[in-house]
Amino acid sequence: MKVPNPRLLTFSFQTPKSLFFYPNPFCFPSLAFCPSVVPSSNNFTCCRFLRLCNHYFYRRFCMGAGVKVTAMETMGSLPPSFLVNDRIVLTDKENQIFDLLLQVSVHFNLNTELRVAGGWVRDKLLGKECYDIDIALENMVGKEFCDKVNEYLSASGEETKGVGLILSNPDQSKHLETARMHLFDVWIDFVNLRSEEYTNNSRIPTMEFGSAQQDAYRRDLTINSMFYNINTSSVEDLTGRGIPDLKSGKIMTPSAPKETFLDDPLRVLRAIRFGARFGFVLDEELKIAAMDDEVKTAIIGKISRERVGHEIDLMMSGNRPVDAMSYISELQLFWSVFSLPPEIEPPTLDGCERLCVAYMDASWRLLQLIGCSSITVSIVQMRLSLYAALLLPLRKTVYRDMKGKQVPVARYIFGTSLKLKSSDAETVISLHQAVEKFLSLIPLILSDKNLQILEVEWKKEIIDVPVMAKLRVLAGLLLREIKEFWRTALVLSILLYPTDLGLAGNTSRVVAELTNRRELFNGVENAIMEIGLEKVWELKPLVNGKDIMSILQLKSGGPVVKEWQQKLLEWQLAHPSGSSEECIDWMKQSHAKRLRME
Repeated sequence: MKVPNPRLLTFSFQTPKSLFFYPNPFCFPSLAFCPSVVPSSNNFTCCRFLRLCNHYFYRRFCMGAGVKVTAMETMGSLPPSFLVNDRIVLTDKENQIFDLLLQVSVHFNLNTELRVAGGWVRDKLLGKECYDIDIALENMVGKEFCDKVNEYLSASGEETKGVGLILSNPDQSKHLETARMHLFDVWIDFVNLRSEEYTNNSRIPTMEFGSAQQDAYRRDLTINSMFYNINTSSVEDLTGRGIPDLKSGKIMTPSAPKETFLDDPLRVLRAIRFGARFGFVLDEELKIAAMDDEVKTAIIGKISRERVGHEIDLMMSGNRPVDAMSYISELQLFWSVFSLPPEIEPPTLDGCERLCVAYMDASWRLLQLIGCSSITVSIVQMRLSLYAALLLPLRKTVYRDMKGKQVPVARYIFGTSLKLKSSDAETVISLHQAVEKFLSLIPLILSDKNLQILEVEWKKEIIDVPVMAKLRVLAGLLLREIKEFWRTALVLSILLYPTDLGLAGNTSRVVAELTNRRELFNGVENAIMEIGLEKVWELKPLVNGKDIMSILQLKSGGPVVKEWQQKLLEWQLAHPSGSSEECIDWMKQSHAKRLRME
């Protein structure tokens, strides 16, 4: 028989005052965060809705961060202010989960306080939904409590749940074993409260059961150190600084910052991520600790690159990625995060990291000015676009792999420094290669002169067609290579054409020049659309491989068939209204002419 819910409906603190915070007006979320704006079909092009969406972006960004916006604020008269709730309101599913956990505790007379820890408390106080529930146990380990949950479910005639274990790894600053189970369609993590003690010659602590207050002081940030006590339905701010820092918009550690960062250096990146995400200010003492050489060494050597890459990916997919990368550069952590191989060609110049962030900033601003929905149709596409912009100054930088082959340094950064997917690296490299090709085509596309000769370094051999048809062939081949990323590649190219915007230096000059670059982008995009190249990568060949083998009287495929497939594609791009019969006739004539010449 299930026991009734023993929770008391009381709350432990008063309504906090609002805080003020100034979001970067250019740092709007990508359209991927705004499903009500983006059409359900991806088959749309060059939608210009900047005037309609800027106001919407601003309001949605503020609401996403827990910010109250009035009509006066959107006109610049007043700054937005945070709303911090005076109590936590549970959803029906959260009530179900917490009721079950309390029933287990009472049924087995476990005499333990059940608390939700960390980010869930912070987000609920900001009025945001959160399904990342971490249960902190007072006097038992997570696996033990999960077993009790299953024992209770079995006795109640309900299906038991699988229990997963995430083992501790002190060498990588993962000090606790965590148990995980699936309850009411939500994954719940269970871990015991703990205290830590360090010896003079070790950075790996001795872990012991601790009080809630001890556990709060060893957490990463004050705004993440609060608990929601399930037994009493109350918020516990045991450091006394969680709620004040949430109200004042400050990122600070509960304990001394350097000690906190050396315990787990990933906390440096988490501080940056949360600072950027909420528009909070990093505490000065925290910034000094983050720049400490010992902390930087720990970031490189103590935490796994997978954990580093995961944090960076969360920043790049967040609502203020430029702010996050700016913090990393400002705190002199750029090369600790985006580490390079020992020998690269050419060597990076002083201040390269600032140039990287400048390109990313300019790209982000230009994307918002353009307001082109096709560019930001997905979080993945926006994320990779930002990586490509960030690494744009390194697009010609290479290193030699184990076989002595020259490889773009972006592949090392993704594969070794961040441990991200190899496909991400290949996409960014493809974008960089497309940038160089676009730079050779832009002046030709925009030229109002009668072109007589058209040659580019990256495609010297092409079938004999008129110059304007040749331009369509080259542009079509480029778009087929980069596919739906072509507008992104064009944006990056526009940052470099006709002059390098990243080297402009003065921020006001960059902002002023971006308007001109937007018009340049529009001109190239419109020209490409007018010659009918939208989604040219979906173009089906008029003549297939079997037909080619039949015409050439070949018994098997090979390089010859591949060569003719390329030539026929070029013919098809040059003759968009051509038929398969016309294509085959051209092939027969060209093949016969080739045989005569041989």
